Amino acid sequence: MSMSRIAAVDVGNDSVKSIFGELEYELNIPNIIARDTEDRPVIGIEDLDSKDPLEGIHLKVHSPALKENNIVYRIGHLATKSSNAQELDPGSLKSEEDQTLVMLLSTLALDAVREENAAIFPREKNVVDANYTLGTGLPLREVKEGKDAGYRSKLTGSVHQVEFLVTPKYQGLKVNIKFNEVKVYPEGFAAFINLVMDHNLKVINKDLIDKRILIQDIGGLSTDIAVIRNRNVDDDKAQGFNLGVSESLEAIREEIRSKHGVELDSRRDVVDIITRKNNRNHILVKGNRTSVHDITDRLLLELAKKQYRLLRNTWLKNSQTEICYFVGGGSIVLKDYLKSINNNLDGYNIEFFEDEKESIWMMANAYYKLITDFARKTEKKKAPQEMVKK
Repeated sequence: MSMSRIAAVDVGNDSVKSIFGELEYELNIPNIIARDTEDRPVIGIEDLDSKDPLEGIHLKVHSPALKENNIVYRIGHLATKSSNAQELDPGSLKSEEDQTLVMLLSTLALDAVREENAAIFPREKNVVDANYTLGTGLPLREVKEGKDAGYRSKLTGSVHQVEFLVTPKYQGLKVNIKFNEVKVYPEGFAAFINLVMDHNLKVINKDLIDKRILIQDIGGLSTDIAVIRNRNVDDDKAQGFNLGVSESLEAIREEIRSKHGVELDSRRDVVDIITRKNNRNHILVKGNRTSVHDITDRLLLELAKKQYRLLRNTWLKNSQTEICYFVGGGSIVLKDYLKSINNNLDGYNIEFFEDEKESIWMMANAYYKLITDFARKTEKKKAPQEMVKK
């Protein structure tokens, strides 16, 4: 019987961030899929195994939890090169989208097939049997609607199989995935845990622990605002909104295409243009460096104003709030605009994470802390029972 491996997976709208085991392995894969055929053409097939698997994820997913089963996909970077690439649409529910499950299972399979895990998961011929104790999450609004229970049951109630097709190093391998346990956390609560506690859930930020805090998590498709009081999320006041950065990124992408004739592969390309250190807000047009500042500034400022309105309305209803933390990938894109608006208007006490990785990985880190603590406590409960049996 295989051991159960810790996995913390944040299926973000932009990318999937995952942490495994004893913090020894991380994965970050663009949340993009594209349907494909089983026998995709590859130039230089004999060199396939020398390439990075993450650049050529090509697989078939079998799971009773999927609405459309046994479909072949390109995943991540490989999918961005397809004309039929899919990103999650605004208004979609993460808990009900096949894409969420496909990305989650694919990520786990990519960990399971690594040579380093041969001692953990049994492998017979080309089939790996993997067992995970999973910590993941859903937006606050979906948890408030009770969708976490159905999402959890989809995962725990079945054996899921990922079959690697024309994927570097892993071609022909199959992974059977079972879950020892699945915990689905509300994203706002997870962000609070990550702010104030270390990996052993010891308090590391005493200044924040008893403050009244807002956490505004700006994602691709939605924004969650968690209201923290007495070390807990106030379920009645916590809110989720169908307002993320994806629509604005798509609008920027479309305007660049129509104005400059430049086709960007995905929203991630737009994010890169907006946030990179050198040549920010510039693209190459026929080899010439060209500014798109007018497009990005106008559309992102519009979105920042809407986000600021959410902050203002929430703060008015929670007037004794002491600070608001902006987290998530969207907060990095909008940081300068939100700071400027705040300085010119209300002057709320707001804070951003200067370390971009910390902000982007906040949810995955929180899930890891929570699921590791759960596994530790479960083992402690088991130990006395096993002693009695002996």
